[in-house]
Amino acid sequence: MAAKSSIAGIDEQIEKLRERRKQLIVKSAERFARAATKAGIAEMALSDEEVDRLFEEMAARFRKAEKGGAAGASVPLRGSPNGGAGATTEVSRDV
Repeated sequence: MAAKSSIAGIDEQIEKLRERRKQLIVKSAERFARAATKAGIAEMALSDEEVDRLFEEMAARFRKAEKGGAAGASVPLRGSPNGGAGATTEVSRDV
């Protein structure tokens, strides 16, 4: 297959890559949504800032584990009595 070098060909490739990117983002979002639902996090009344902070903490722990040569190892969340399933903070459900 010959490489497209025309502007129209490049634009077509860009559009295909943008669509592929969208699909990957949706697939990733669905994966995290399933995990959050399974862990019970989806039903908690957490602010966006709290969710962002929790994910940043998880990402930092996994990055640290990867750098330490333990890629793929389970890294429990701090303060979680059940090894990482669920959130690390209590949230009042009184509304």
